[in-house]
Amino acid sequence: MTTGTSGTTGAQTGPGQRESGRSGFDLGALLAERGQERYELHTKYLNHQLPRMLHTIGFDRVYERAEGAYFWDAEGNDYLDMLAGFGVMGLGRHHPVVRRALHDVLDAQLADLTRFDCQPLPGLLAEKLLAHSPHLDRVFFGNSGTEAVETALKFARFATGRKRVLYCAHAFHGLTTGSLSVNGEKGFREGFAPLLPDTAVPIGDLKALEKELKKGDVAGLIIEPIQGKGVHDTPPGYLRAAQELLHKHKALLIADEVQTGLGRTGDFYAYQHEEGVEPDLVCVAKSLSGGYVPVSATLGKDWIFKKVYSSMDRVLVHSASFGANAQAMAAGLAVLSVMEDENIVANARRTGDYLKNRLAELIPRYEMLADVRGRGLMIGIEFGRPDSLKLRSRWTMLQAARKGLFAQMVVVPLLQKHRILTQVSGDHLEVIKLIPPLVVGEKEADRFVDAFTAVMDDAHNGGLMWDFGKTLVKQAVANR
Repeated sequence: MTTGTSGTTGAQTGPGQRESGRSGFDLGALLAERGQERYELHTKYLNHQLPRMLHTIGFDRVYERAEGAYFWDAEGNDYLDMLAGFGVMGLGRHHPVVRRALHDVLDAQLADLTRFDCQPLPGLLAEKLLAHSPHLDRVFFGNSGTEAVETALKFARFATGRKRVLYCAHAFHGLTTGSLSVNGEKGFREGFAPLLPDTAVPIGDLKALEKELKKGDVAGLIIEPIQGKGVHDTPPGYLRAAQELLHKHKALLIADEVQTGLGRTGDFYAYQHEEGVEPDLVCVAKSLSGGYVPVSATLGKDWIFKKVYSSMDRVLVHSASFGANAQAMAAGLAVLSVMEDENIVANARRTGDYLKNRLAELIPRYEMLADVRGRGLMIGIEFGRPDSLKLRSRWTMLQAARKGLFAQMVVVPLLQKHRILTQVSGDHLEVIKLIPPLVVGEKEADRFVDAFTAVMDDAHNGGLMWDFGKTLVKQAVANR
């Protein structure tokens, strides 16, 4: 005799006998009862600086639901998402095809993660990904972008027998210890040394790259084809020339496509904008998840994988406990299917060109609008020092307190007055980065440009946003 889940004596309950709510857990009731405590709970139990920051800049909104490229609050007001969860929501929120795939895979009750079998979904997703990467042969599935980078670093070192990996100044490849070693931003690295023995080179500087390669200890170069921080494209021809130098010195080219991949820049991968570039390892994540289940992939050449997994003794030399789980694989397969069926890559290219061109037309109109750049739906808007004396004095005040405050001053009214969520592209940068869901169209582009124009008019006319600027200055000085 065994004890069932109800606490009575009897036969064990099987999967089909588990009724909804029988355990006493009710998610809807829990959220209804305690959902309004969200900021207090974060302050008490999680990163206490996040609620503080959100309260300071007026981003402490409560969103009730989301769909596609929009959020809604309790009053039914819509908010346009130009951030996409830092690029995770490539298809927007709650795409019906991805939702259905996850319901289907849960209902299938697969014998998942037994560790000692070969389920079909990982092989099917790998096949789909590799169809977009014909020069690559194999895939390792993990759970996040930084894990994809960690995998690439390990594989490059082992395959080449060398320790050092080069990276570009101002790069961002993640925040775990290995990926932090190739993070080009000092602020993220401070206090976490010692890191791995890696070396920064200026982006686009082939002479600096070759100088390091001649030392004979370089396993590879990891690079974002378009840097997320500041939205800086690699110079034309650089990736191809760097690839040739790397291979000449028996080192590998690693493309970090965690943010730029899967259609973001108007091609499936950003490196595909330059003919003849075929990285040895490629990292993808973020939008492959469909916004639901964390998933990453490190794609590589056959010889690299066979060197790492060189014998049955090494079959688990690199693995991930939740890697290739059924829900993540189903989400990835659904995402790639939607991308094909709905022409997502072409839409990103078309809408991105439209939005970038409309924004670029504003440069002669505003003294503080310095540049608009990027590819597809990855666009950087940079602000710079104005010429007129009145604006220049205000600009100087902000810069003296903390570089990057003007960009933050633009981001805040975009949300508060126009209900558009955006982000500053990096700490101490006067750049806003637009990475909306790839399903946006001209309607959303026009809404953003109209709102941005209104905010810039206010900035150049000495309007209310400068009062908020004083608040930011006080906060910046207090945090020194």
